Amino acid sequence: MHKQDYLQKKIKHIDITQHNVVPMIDAMGDMAFQARNLYRASQIFDMMQKDKDAVVFLTLAGSLISAGLKKVIITLVKNNMVDAIVATGANIVDQDFFEALGFYHYHGTPYVNDNELRELMIDRIYDTYIDEEELRICDETVSRICDELDKKPYSSRAFIEYMGQYLDHHDEYSKSRGDSIVYQCYKKGVPVFCPAFSDSSAGFGLIHHQYHAKGPKVTIDSAADFLELTQIKLKHKESGIFMVGGGVPKNFIQDVVVATEILEQDAPMHKYAIQITVADERDGALSGSTLKEASSWGKVQTTYEQMVYAEATLAFPLIVGYGYHKGNWQNRDERRLNALY
Repeated sequence: MHKQDYLQKKIKHIDITQHNVVPMIDAMGDMAFQARNLYRASQIFDMMQKDKDAVVFLTLAGSLISAGLKKVIITLVKNNMVDAIVATGANIVDQDFFEALGFYHYHGTPYVNDNELRELMIDRIYDTYIDEEELRICDETVSRICDELDKKPYSSRAFIEYMGQYLDHHDEYSKSRGDSIVYQCYKKGVPVFCPAFSDSSAGFGLIHHQYHAKGPKVTIDSAADFLELTQIKLKHKESGIFMVGGGVPKNFIQDVVVATEILEQDAPMHKYAIQITVADERDGALSGSTLKEASSWGKVQTTYEQMVYAEATLAFPLIVGYGYHKGNWQNRDERRLNALY
């Protein structure tokens, strides 16, 4: 088989604005198990939309954009339903920025000869394929952005803002950038943090730049990320967190509350908290740790918190769809938090 035999059917991103799930989720409130948990999480997310004083953080872990969830996040950004994003580099660079450059993810299958995929330079994420040769163009583009910037340290937030500017200044991406999280966050002034930025396509671009640069180099300052995210919490005491998956983004956003104490400028724990996860709490790892456990660390209040044990492609569109079709986001202001820096 040839590469084109594998890369035929494109992943399509679900549009939650076309599906009013409110009646169904309200009915799920009278069920049990994860149906009732999802209903309560949807209610809490809607409470975040009603609360004009609360800043809303979205965290993204796992392969979400490649799975068809990009438009869900774009809907949140465009309608001021979230104010800042903390994500893995894979979601922001390998998947979103990758598609902004005009590339796609494709339907695949886990029942395939992976050695043959390797020979054809096709990467697999469970049942999804990516053209490795196109992904390397994404790496090279990150390196090119590095070469154009002043040679100094940047927070990942600042660098991602420059990535959005890059898309904005290059008309060859005019047809593909419109549905990009990086691009829309740049236009809306929504900060995007990737605390493990180098663990992604961005990392390959950065090491290419640093290896070939003569003299000063562009570097990523993760401590600056932490400080900048903490500054948002200091300026907006009330906050809610909507966490998809766990990992570094989950810990990073919860730790900002503790950071305010270290800076001797106490801010209250996150008032609202939702997490969608399939991780188990019994091994003590962070991704499956409950929000009630986070309260013992002084991170999350337990009045309006809910764990939803479900796979993200199922639960995320439903919870966001509930909040969207309830319509309480219409009274939320555009915060443009990038202006803080």
